[in-house]
Amino acid sequence: MNENNPLRQYFRQPAIYIELPSQGKFYPQGALNMPQTNKLPVYPMTAIDEITYRTPDALFNGQATVNVIQSCVPDIKNAWSIPSMDVDTVLVSIRIASYGHEMGFSTQCPACQHVSDQTIDLRNVLDSMRPVDYAKPITSGDMEIYFRPMSYQNMSDNNKLQYENQKMLQNIPDSTSSDTDKMSALSKALQEVTAMTVKALAQSIAMVKTPTAMVSEPEFIEELLKNCDRKLFNEIRDYIVTNKAQSEMQPIKLTCPECKHEYQQTVTLDMSSFFEPAS
Repeated sequence: MNENNPLRQYFRQPAIYIELPSQGKFYPQGALNMPQTNKLPVYPMTAIDEITYRTPDALFNGQATVNVIQSCVPDIKNAWSIPSMDVDTVLVSIRIASYGHEMGFSTQCPACQHVSDQTIDLRNVLDSMRPVDYAKPITSGDMEIYFRPMSYQNMSDNNKLQYENQKMLQNIPDSTSSDTDKMSALSKALQEVTAMTVKALAQSIAMVKTPTAMVSEPEFIEELLKNCDRKLFNEIRDYIVTNKAQSEMQPIKLTCPECKHEYQQTVTLDMSSFFEPAS
């Protein structure tokens, strides 16, 4: 940005300021410029940002999200490094800064199937975001396992792998193929899913501490996950899943206008619609 531009006073200005649930932890050096107030300014999206979000390839590989975050929250220097607990907070704040705090969506009542249009106040969503405590380890004998949130890079890579695995499962030979071909294809698909699960869990483990070593190498941690007993594996998985759920947008309570049934609705950050202009 040219500091000498006489039109600079007409550039966009911060619309809101946010505190990150992580408080700036888990960012690698140079990825975040944390202000002294611990509050990051959030700017509205530009026309170029909106065009970026309408590029399917950029959306699929995560580059669109990274570009828009770095444009609208310039203190985040490397958006690929954002810990998962901060992602929803940052995206919601950009939506508020760009289109206001109200967001409309359609929902179907599970009781009477009536479809209605509802509105959510995204300020309440921001207020509901809570930090996740990663300080407490899991202990197994004399071994301690410490955790960390995934980065946005990890999340994006895992989403692409999951998409590829879904395509692989869909392409399993049909009933006209031999049982051998079907079993071979299914076995390969299940191996890929298992490998993806182990890799995702390993990415959420910061360190394994034993009386003789402190291990942070991903390949050693993945090997531990492949060879530990079922009880420890399930405990690690459940711990990570619980922390992930705590850091995400929580379901909102709704009442059907037709039958008055009360239910909860999950609101997802679907990038293809989340950043559509408010009506």
